[in-house]
Amino acid sequence: MALGLSILRWSPETFWRATPRELMAAGQGLLGGRTVEPAVSGDLRRLMEAFPDE
Repeated sequence: MALGLSILRWSPETFWRATPRELMAAGQGLLGGRTVEPAVSGDLRRLMEAFPDE
């Protein structure tokens, strides 16, 4: 709701009529088309090797 109503400044009517796909597309537009990929198991291992606990 914060994205649609506060950041995009959509009216409540526009927000509630938007599909999830439209809301996601608007959010991606704000990020310049970048998407965030989920972490995979190898990511944690690489981070632990790069930043070991002291």
